[in-house]
Amino acid sequence: MQNKEQQQKQDFRSNTFLHVLILLFMVLLILNFAAPMWQTTHISYSEFLAQVRSENVEEITVRGDRIEGSVKEEVQKEDISYTGFVTYTPAFGDDELMPLLQEKDIQVHTQPERSPFFWYLLLSTVPLLLIVLLLYSQYKKMQGGGGLFGFGKSQAKKFDQGRQSVTFQDVAGAREAKVELMEVVDYLKDPQKIHGMGGKVPRGVILLGPPGTGKTLLAKAVAGESGVPFLSITGSDFMEMFVGVGAKRVRNLFEEARQNAPSIIYIDEIDAIGRRRGSGMGGGHDEREQTLNQLLGELDGFEEHENIVVMTSTNRPDILDPALTRPGRFDRRIMVDLPTVRDREELLQVHSKNKKLDHDVDLQRLARETPGFSGADLENLMNEAALMAARDGRSQINSQDVETARDKILMGLKRHGLVMTQEEKNMVAYHEAGHAIVGAVLPHADPVYKVSIVPRSQAMGATQQFPDREQYIYAREYILDRLAVMMGGRCAEVQVFSTATSGAANDLQQASKMARRMVMEWGMSEAFEHMAFGDPGKEIFLGEDLGKAREYSEMTARKIDQEVEAILKKAFERAQEVLSSRRRAMDELAQALLENDEVSGETVYAIVEGKVSA
Repeated sequence: MQNKEQQQKQDFRSNTFLHVLILLFMVLLILNFAAPMWQTTHISYSEFLAQVRSENVEEITVRGDRIEGSVKEEVQKEDISYTGFVTYTPAFGDDELMPLLQEKDIQVHTQPERSPFFWYLLLSTVPLLLIVLLLYSQYKKMQGGGGLFGFGKSQAKKFDQGRQSVTFQDVAGAREAKVELMEVVDYLKDPQKIHGMGGKVPRGVILLGPPGTGKTLLAKAVAGESGVPFLSITGSDFMEMFVGVGAKRVRNLFEEARQNAPSIIYIDEIDAIGRRRGSGMGGGHDEREQTLNQLLGELDGFEEHENIVVMTSTNRPDILDPALTRPGRFDRRIMVDLPTVRDREELLQVHSKNKKLDHDVDLQRLARETPGFSGADLENLMNEAALMAARDGRSQINSQDVETARDKILMGLKRHGLVMTQEEKNMVAYHEAGHAIVGAVLPHADPVYKVSIVPRSQAMGATQQFPDREQYIYAREYILDRLAVMMGGRCAEVQVFSTATSGAANDLQQASKMARRMVMEWGMSEAFEHMAFGDPGKEIFLGEDLGKAREYSEMTARKIDQEVEAILKKAFERAQEVLSSRRRAMDELAQALLENDEVSGETVYAIVEGKVSA
């Protein structure tokens, strides 16, 4: 660290010297050419002759065609006044000038013209000297990986043992991933223990999972637990506009790792260079493929005694090249999934260590109410709650701050300046009431937590439902109830106002997508039981799937559409049946929403059961 600071100071001094030298050179040029103009007044040759004839010129100095002189008495005119002057002889010459000067008894001094050799030498050597200094400065920077010629230098950041203090204790949740990674730690600490048993720890480890689940933090924790140097780089750092730079950086990175062995190489977002080769539309001899080929070669070039582990992470494993993930290279795939309820509670405890929480903040309950949140989302949640408490001038974070922060993350900011008519408010209230009533009545739907008609950036209202427990397998009954809940908003609009609004757009999109997956992927339709037709939501990757034939006929596609339509129609009819039988409860809930903007899930169930009325 100290050497790096000294190098930075040295570079700063050299750059400062170079800039000062350039500035002085410019100042000298300006002074040389502009100084005479500041000291004397330029007059016309005719004016000069007039002053000579009037015997007002005291003496002159002649240098080539330039005449400098002074007058005996200051000349005062409308536009100028001067005692010294400069003028130039005409290009055609003046044979009468010298006799006139002798006649008026004016002292004449002569000087040779300035030699152009000096200025030629100055203007040719000084720029050359500046270029040499600039190249030398860039060469010094190149030794540290920067500068004009440092393209092939590795851009990896090195974290030594003293600087890398993250351990597995700092990583909440991800228990299965920690168990897998402990083998890597044991190998780096005591390689002979595993080699003595005839075993071989995988040299390549891929961490897979959604964004924000802590993949990079886990890689740093492996380095912190094992106490070895940690070289971190992202996949995009290998790419440059010059062909071959990425491959050279790969070679440089692995060479640096060998010099610091045992060590860990961590490549974040490996999909930037590890995409499947030959899948694009523009050929296969591009910079990315050369970089990937070099990476594959380096992974194969490990010797048994080289204690180097290559770790990488991505959230797009489906697009990685098969040669990258085959056994012998990146052969260990560790899934870092979204945290469970227990993991979320641990993560909330970690992210609230340095925050003052009020006694009414229940982290266990908050963990249950944040399904689908990643570790980064939970960190952002607690930070937003702290900002809200500080904005209100309070010293502690209360439960209302946490709930407001969660709603902000899920649904966006409140739109305070939005002005809605009473008719629009009624439509939104009944729309959300339709969702809530259907969700509260159907037996397999997720419990209703809160209903809101507060306008936000992502929706005009929302019905929040959270599951009682973590679900990994979804039954057909649960999905059908969920579709009915989605249709509840549109059904309420039709029943109450005899019309349909654009507020149901997102509901219809999600319902259509889920119904199509029921038919094409999950085999949950009557016509196509126990059949799957591929992944309809798969994105075309760089033209890879453009040439693939569809696995079913046009007649089957038409029948699939009919099945999707039938499922959605049945879901609408179920929602219509629930709301028709609970019309009074829907009216009461809509009225409560118009009066209070938000209604809790407990109130919704009480209204449905007839225990309270608006």
